[in-house]
Amino acid sequence: MPARHAGARPLPYRPDPLSGLAAGAEAGQRRACLAITPGEPAGIGPDLVLRLPESGVGARMVLVADTGLIEARARTLGLSVTLLPFRPENDPPPGTLEILHCPLSGPVQAGRTDPVNASYVLNTLDAAIDGCLNHTFDAMVTAPVHKGVINEGGVPFTGHTEYLAERTGTPKVVMMLAGAGLRVALATTHLPLREVADALSREVLQEVITILHQDLVSKFGLEAPRILVAGLNPHAGEGGHMGREEIEVIEPVLALLRTRGLQLTGPLPADTLFQPHHLEKADAVLAMYHDQGLPVLKYASFGAGINITLGLPIIRTSVDHGTALDLAGTGRADPGSLFEATRLAETLAASRL
Repeated sequence: MPARHAGARPLPYRPDPLSGLAAGAEAGQRRACLAITPGEPAGIGPDLVLRLPESGVGARMVLVADTGLIEARARTLGLSVTLLPFRPENDPPPGTLEILHCPLSGPVQAGRTDPVNASYVLNTLDAAIDGCLNHTFDAMVTAPVHKGVINEGGVPFTGHTEYLAERTGTPKVVMMLAGAGLRVALATTHLPLREVADALSREVLQEVITILHQDLVSKFGLEAPRILVAGLNPHAGEGGHMGREEIEVIEPVLALLRTRGLQLTGPLPADTLFQPHHLEKADAVLAMYHDQGLPVLKYASFGAGINITLGLPIIRTSVDHGTALDLAGTGRADPGSLFEATRLAETLAASRL
């Protein structure tokens, strides 16, 4: 597995050869229409979305953002970009950036966050979510937000994943990242480590695995997905000597779901799971908590990784990195992850059209 770094050339996204999915335009249907939220206005999100015409994406790309912010950042970066006001009935040429104006709550300086714009960030997300729910948009792609700033703005906010679940009325969603040929889903997301074991009930784990399996089938076109499941404890509990979650929670759930036809292997020790002889026989890995599975994936694919929210009634993809405030407005931010997220959103949306 080759190492990747922030300056590495991003790998082009290619639909999984097992998925049967393709961009779909050649089949004659209309182009997918994607809502793209630039995230934290003082971060690199506005820089990255301005580079989208270079991505080769054929879908309509609609920025849900303040027009003045995007135009000002383009001037800062020395980019000449034409922004067309979004009209659902239009069909501009591929590579065109359209914009659905969403006004800022306060002024923006690249690299300097201001909690006053927390409401603006959430308004852009709401507009994109609503557009997906009413079928104005076929998918949404999100650039990074700053969780701390949103909380400082007076809104309790854990992350995109949880916010999307609440706004769409989805009782349970699953966070999955993909890149470098890997798909890694999480049984728990943004929890303090001391709370993870308590959050892993049989009911929760069964629901997570079911959602993961269903979306690998319905969104990625895998007829019989093969899933590797990590243990929670070192050495997968060492037969109960290093914890009993594997014996009392994970193994019973896997046994039950196997009787329903799911192809599940595990629980496996996380320190040896990510080896070629395991991964070559799998379509996805389920890690028990955030920092168990994602460091491996981000090491392998940083700059070209994708975040996908499973279980939603809409398609949502995102970048695998943060706001990088120190790079905002400098022109040095790598757009690779956003390119990959937008290409995947186009592919998944096209499969539904």
